[in-house]
Amino acid sequence: MEERKNITQLARDLRKNQTSSEKILWMNLRNRKLNGFKFNRQFPIVYGRDFNGTSHFFIADFYCHEKKLVIELDGKIHNFQKEYDKERDSILNQLGLNVIRIKNEELENISKVLEKISYELSPNPSL
Repeated sequence: MEERKNITQLARDLRKNQTSSEKILWMNLRNRKLNGFKFNRQFPIVYGRDFNGTSHFFIADFYCHEKKLVIELDGKIHNFQKEYDKERDSILNQLGLNVIRIKNEELENISKVLEKISYELSPNPSL
């Protein structure tokens, strides 16, 4: 139970200290603004436990439960952690989640970003 509080508190802290890019996207996703879909921000996703019972988790920048869609905003730090991001995306995909990555610079054209997300929210995005 204590561990769950720590994960939740970490997510809350991240929500309180969101980046300017996260703020921009959140203003366009919150309150079902995009096609009526509900998004959560800084959403914890537990993907396993070790032999000590310690949870392994990621905190998704944005998550739509209905569509099992994770949206990750990538700042400059992500240029130096490509392998970590690839492994993380793989784990999330194994959980049945679809991950899209958006570079912070892409938010300069927010309508194009929202189009990209809308496409992923459509009934059959891969067809």
